[in-house]
Amino acid sequence: MMGTLVVGAIVAVVVVLAVRSMIIDKKNGKSIQCGGDCKHCGGHCH
Repeated sequence: MMGTLVVGAIVAVVVVLAVRSMIIDKKNGKSIQCGGDCKHCGGHCH
């Protein structure tokens, strides 16, 4: 039971950090779809 809780907490922290990183990248003008260089997609990824 304790191991399950620890692993669940670790997974939750990793997910939160990943989402936070994606939000920060989006605010800084980076995008997964454009590879961080939106001049190639004409700005359609924002």
